[in-house]
Amino acid sequence: MAAHTDERYEPKKYVEIQNPDWVKNATLYELNVRQFSEEGTFKAVEQQLPRLKEMGIDTIWLMPVHPIGVINRKGSLGSYYSVKDYLGINPEFGTEEDFRDLVEAIHEHGMYVILDWVANHSSWDNALVTDHPDWYMRSRNGTLQSTPWRDYDDIIDFDYSRPELRKYMTDALKFWVREYDIDGYRCDVASFVPIDFWENARTELDTIKPVFMLAEAEDKELHRKAFDATYNWTLWNILHQIAINNKSAKTLGEAYIAEHVSIFPKEGIRMNFIDNHDKNSWEGNQYINFGEALKAATVFTVMMDGMPLVYNGQEAGLGRSLKFFERDPIEWKKHENEALYTTLFELKHKNQALWNGSRGGEMVRIMNDRMDQVISFVREKNGDKVLAFFNLSIETVQVNFETSFDSGMYTNLFTEKPQQVAEKLALTMEPWEFVVLHNSI
Repeated sequence: MAAHTDERYEPKKYVEIQNPDWVKNATLYELNVRQFSEEGTFKAVEQQLPRLKEMGIDTIWLMPVHPIGVINRKGSLGSYYSVKDYLGINPEFGTEEDFRDLVEAIHEHGMYVILDWVANHSSWDNALVTDHPDWYMRSRNGTLQSTPWRDYDDIIDFDYSRPELRKYMTDALKFWVREYDIDGYRCDVASFVPIDFWENARTELDTIKPVFMLAEAEDKELHRKAFDATYNWTLWNILHQIAINNKSAKTLGEAYIAEHVSIFPKEGIRMNFIDNHDKNSWEGNQYINFGEALKAATVFTVMMDGMPLVYNGQEAGLGRSLKFFERDPIEWKKHENEALYTTLFELKHKNQALWNGSRGGEMVRIMNDRMDQVISFVREKNGDKVLAFFNLSIETVQVNFETSFDSGMYTNLFTEKPQQVAEKLALTMEPWEFVVLHNSI
């Protein structure tokens, strides 16, 4: 039978944007300038850049740096996400020149910087309220309104049916790329803003330089023409339920990984995390929502497909939640978490199996005889391979793995010792124990 040439039957590419090349194996670090140091300034951030680079951080995500509204302010200092001036710098952190110096310093260390951007709403005293009151949503009684059904009374929502607002916000996004040479954005509540706005904004931004765009949303449609990466709330929720409610490890495979490898666009990148500024609650050296499972969950988020996030302070074993509307500096100290991240990120950078999106290897299940408690998989790309085994339970288990497709000699990531894997692998695994093996051709 002759091959057909009808375009109707040709596979169509879903993702139409191109990730910047540096994103291929990048890691991400969320930085809260207010709490990052005793000074709470851009200048103080510069002092720790060598440490972050050594730990394996590639991209610094700065929480909003804009001036904060005063009307209906939360706390004494207010929320970063109540933006008073989209083109200005919060004097709490320093001057415009200080910010420019910080961006340059990040680049000089071989890292990249993205800004937190709040497109959905502004503060009540943003000049746009007076200059363009028609750019804002109205309640039934005609007054300005906050985001419906949320406790956001310090902000008011924009109306994206207004073309003039869309142009203003797009120009503001372009301003920071042009004037300060930033490398992209993390976009707050991105799915609350029309997707066609983001798609056009991405097109215009890419004419200046290739940018990296992260959406605080989980919608795969955002990857088509707008965002390189989206949040992985689903993974966080499932790992959380396994850690605190002893849910079966099978839930992770059936409720998340099966959908991810089958439906999610290969070029799309999911941001994997166990903590960020929305979910920051530590006790001692453990994140209380994960307890004894903390280290296993951390390693899992780096081994699986996606870009791993570190929230500032995690590497220091931060022992409490950070206040959001007041000064509350992180207590920096040496902690085993920093060495753990360094080890994980070194492997991620060099082993292509762990790279991001379509540049990395697909997660392929390794069958075992304790599937309710143990999850195991292999990722492989261009001759690089990683085998990962996790006991996600509170019990010690004897487990047998079917490794006939993956037999060979590997290096144990954490012991650095060689390990032979036969066609059948038997392990005794303590509660929350994990084993990571890797090799390269």
